[in-house]
Amino acid sequence: MKRIVTMQDISCVGKCSASVALPIISSFGCECAILPTAVLSTHTAFEHFNIVDLTDNITAVTDVWKKEKIDFDMVYTGYLAGNRQVDLARDLWSDFGGEGKLLFVDPVMGDFGKLYTGFESSYPSHMRKLCSLADIIVPNLTEAFCLLERPYRESVTLDEAFEMAKALTEGGAKAAVITGISPRAGKLGIVKYDRVKNKYFSHFSDMVHTDFPLHGSGDVFASVAVGAIASGEGIDEALAMAVDFTAEAVAETAKNKDHRWYGIDFETVLQRLK
Repeated sequence: MKRIVTMQDISCVGKCSASVALPIISSFGCECAILPTAVLSTHTAFEHFNIVDLTDNITAVTDVWKKEKIDFDMVYTGYLAGNRQVDLARDLWSDFGGEGKLLFVDPVMGDFGKLYTGFESSYPSHMRKLCSLADIIVPNLTEAFCLLERPYRESVTLDEAFEMAKALTEGGAKAAVITGISPRAGKLGIVKYDRVKNKYFSHFSDMVHTDFPLHGSGDVFASVAVGAIASGEGIDEALAMAVDFTAEAVAETAKNKDHRWYGIDFETVLQRLK
């Protein structure tokens, strides 16, 4: 059984981060270990929330893993709360990476052209260092512009998206995937450039129009991709599966009049990953 460790926060209520990664990765028949960076009562889109920062506990956890000679087939990083946690993620890969291992980085930084609240202006430069080590990075459009140090634009053409994906690999990542690309009306998906194979790939699904926020949808996408890769799917096939699954989850959520606003109902389609 493949073992993946995901380094990100835990929202006790809120369908995101480790609360999404654990059930999705487990559904692929893989073991999902968690290196929690913080515990939140609810995610930060709620009006009220409490955060317990676990930065100072991260090295204590990994020291125990080293003593117990625990290893991992994949390292998957998500939301990291600040420069120090990004540096600790690099340490995690240094300690538990190696030949035959895979580093999957979701460089969670922002959306709609802005960094998330709490990040310093130097955060993207720290994230670039982590991305330089990765086998696969999966930024959204905002994050891609941040990593490339380019002015944000709300939309790009398909050719521009491919050029950006290729440019993202020049920092060292073996493959770059940009999410949230809409090449034409009614379609939404991803573009990818593989630096090792010098190949491009894209996959799009029908766009689901909603009147609610899609909190956690990026975490759903990334977790499906990670689980599928770990279970033996090719990277392109895993990414296509992740796009389609996320779209299905959003569509099912839209059908539910009583859905909870703080996340998409991925649980209702989880069995389709088997």
